Amino acid sequence: MSESGQPSANTMSQAWMQSYEQPGPDLFSKVHVFASLAAQERKTGLLCFHQQLLSAHAPQTLMLEGSTLQQRKMIMLGSNSYLGLTADPRVIEASVAAARKYGYGAGSVPLYAGTTDLHVELERRLAQWYRCEAAIIFPTGYAANTGTISALLRPGDVAVNDLFDHASIYDGCRLSGATTHSFAHRNMRHLKRILSTVAGKDHGTLVITDGVFSMEGDVAPLDEILNLAREYGARVMLDDAHALGIIGPNGRGTAELYGVEGQVDVTMGTLSKCLGGIGACVAGSSELVEYLRFYARSYFFSASIPPPAVAGALAALDILQNEPHLRQDLWQSVRYMAEGLKAIGFDIGQTQSAIIPVIIGDEDKLKAILLELLEAGIFMNYVAFPAVPKQRCRLRMSMMSGHKRQDLDYVLETLGRLGRKHGILQ
Repeated sequence: MSESGQPSANTMSQAWMQSYEQPGPDLFSKVHVFASLAAQERKTGLLCFHQQLLSAHAPQTLMLEGSTLQQRKMIMLGSNSYLGLTADPRVIEASVAAARKYGYGAGSVPLYAGTTDLHVELERRLAQWYRCEAAIIFPTGYAANTGTISALLRPGDVAVNDLFDHASIYDGCRLSGATTHSFAHRNMRHLKRILSTVAGKDHGTLVITDGVFSMEGDVAPLDEILNLAREYGARVMLDDAHALGIIGPNGRGTAELYGVEGQVDVTMGTLSKCLGGIGACVAGSSELVEYLRFYARSYFFSASIPPPAVAGALAALDILQNEPHLRQDLWQSVRYMAEGLKAIGFDIGQTQSAIIPVIIGDEDKLKAILLELLEAGIFMNYVAFPAVPKQRCRLRMSMMSGHKRQDLDYVLETLGRLGRKHGILQ
């Protein structure tokens, strides 16, 4: 129990996991247990998910405050729209114009009647962006990973994943039926040891890694991964969702950062992070893309991205390429916040991106701090077990271009005060 007499976050997560993992005669038993736990948290004001936004994502975003249901401007530190392109008037106008011309939906799957000239142009532009021959658009990043991996791997093949890869990568491996191995996070000696054991001429091997890891904010050693893969005859897939527009001298991602553009066999990038919309792409050879159009089930059997979203992505890509000052402004804020948090005494891991984890290490203290941040007008994301180990539970801060220095100072002051109050800082 917590000091308030309410069940602690640790107790509730244990009860939930027990009901989830143990089979029983009623398939809905896990549903009932979760409903009870959620009701307890809602009653005590601890249910901090599913907050309602009343405006577009911006450095200050209008939200409906969860406990009072009052409209309130919040300092937004939980958005993946790193450059603020979700709310850019030029992106919005491009989407509106496309809606007038094409309607608000695609009306079909891509291979039948769901491909417009806008879709073709976006795929061409994304292939050019990634220095690849071709690209294919998926409805979401999750669909891109699960569809691509399950199309490429078969039972008998081998996937080798970084332990901290996104859940969609592991789900794609399960769907494929391939044997899956995981190497310790960014540990090249462990990857080499696994490849030396599992690589062979009687099956295919695919090494899969995030570019920027979504919970840690650090970057994969892609050049070393490519070298090891070549040594053992494996292919490489890169999930560059959180790197697009942010990492590399021109924002072209992890491959640009390491000088290996065009050398990655399969690159996935999303349209929902830096570009501020919805969807994803997979870039690679023309043969790969043509194969995925017919064998990636999440592409073949899903309606195309609506034309307004495609037009918005094209406009956002134009801005990204022509206005580097947005990325420069973002990195100034990232460095300022990261240095400020370390000076206060917080553990922010080894972040190298616009994602800054603030490690708390105690789920009850984490939830208390988050609720007090919301009361103070600051929004950031709560990440606990099983998304991360319990002792590494954290606040996940995502920086945006356009954050004002006075807002960042207010966040640092508030976090410092709450860290000392709850015994996280000395």
